[in-house]
Amino acid sequence: MVRPIILFTLIVFLALTATSAVQADVDTRPIDEVREKQVLTNEDLQIIDDFLRDAIRDLLRTRDFTSVAKTRTIILNRRSTQTQYVRQFSESAYKYISSGLQQAEQLSEERKFKVVLNLLILIDGLEDPRIVELAMERLDSENKAIRYWAVRSVTNPNLLGKFNPDSAEASLFISRVAERLKPLANSSGPEIVTLMAEFAAKSDIEQCEQLLLQIADTRIGMYADWTVEYALMDGAILKLLSKKITSSSPLGASSARPAFARRFAQLYSYAIQRYIKGREVLSDVAKGQLASVLVETEDKCVSELLGVPQSTMKRAVERDDYSGLLQEHDRLLGGTSGVGQLLLNLKFDYGTNNGGNRSAPLVLSEPPKTRTSQ
Repeated sequence: MVRPIILFTLIVFLALTATSAVQADVDTRPIDEVREKQVLTNEDLQIIDDFLRDAIRDLLRTRDFTSVAKTRTIILNRRSTQTQYVRQFSESAYKYISSGLQQAEQLSEERKFKVVLNLLILIDGLEDPRIVELAMERLDSENKAIRYWAVRSVTNPNLLGKFNPDSAEASLFISRVAERLKPLANSSGPEIVTLMAEFAAKSDIEQCEQLLLQIADTRIGMYADWTVEYALMDGAILKLLSKKITSSSPLGASSARPAFARRFAQLYSYAIQRYIKGREVLSDVAKGQLASVLVETEDKCVSELLGVPQSTMKRAVERDDYSGLLQEHDRLLGGTSGVGQLLLNLKFDYGTNNGGNRSAPLVLSEPPKTRTSQ
């Protein structure tokens, strides 16, 4: 199933990137000659600047937006690895994209949307940490498509390749992005939050770990009040949490491993409980998504965390054996019958309760009485 916002974004993207017989009004001969040079003169640097000025101006002026993809491609294909070229290309691209975003504010809402979206798509393609700063200014946009491309730009996995590995500059960039994304975790749709979670899981920096934990807590809260949407997203989050558990050292009081393990176990528990308790009120699509999460997580995550292949959950789902599901839930995660195997292996708890540490996950409330598509 494709969620509405994802479908909308794809439609917008395809509408803005459809091929056309219209030729972009950008003369590429001078810039192509400059790209072949090993040492650049001031005149060469001016050619780079002129090229980006004209190309980005073309994006702003074009009303036939089926041709803008061609212009974006022309820009992206004129990048180079020559040091002088790279520096000038970045400076000029930043200057004219920034100016374009400012000019877009004076356009009608329809044209403003298309221009801003196209510039954000260009920013994402350029993969330049300096230019990405312009996308950060759009992270709070109320327009979901604009916010999606802004988040996609700042979380682009290729950005980190522009820094020296493990450099202070890279750490600072990652920390800044994570801090900017935190306020969005509770107010963005699954397609945006998934980008954020994948970004956060790639780093051990404290801000990233906090962001991933915040995302997990938000999803857990949505399960608790029966407002969660698109359960397939939780399969991805559970995999990310599982990887953080296996990559984190179990030693040391400052280790984040117990925190990741707690979120993994509670989120997985709620997914299982929702599948069991919601069988009469959830739509077939929603149940299918949950079933996928339960089986994939058992196979890809629980098996690895316990070091032994697991398939009991899969067999119970295939047989509609809800009693068997609950028994396996309690065996793995804890319940009335005792402490779960994951808790014993990973050495975590579910938080405090009446002064002690809980050894079982929170119990999901009863579902709403009316049938839901979620």
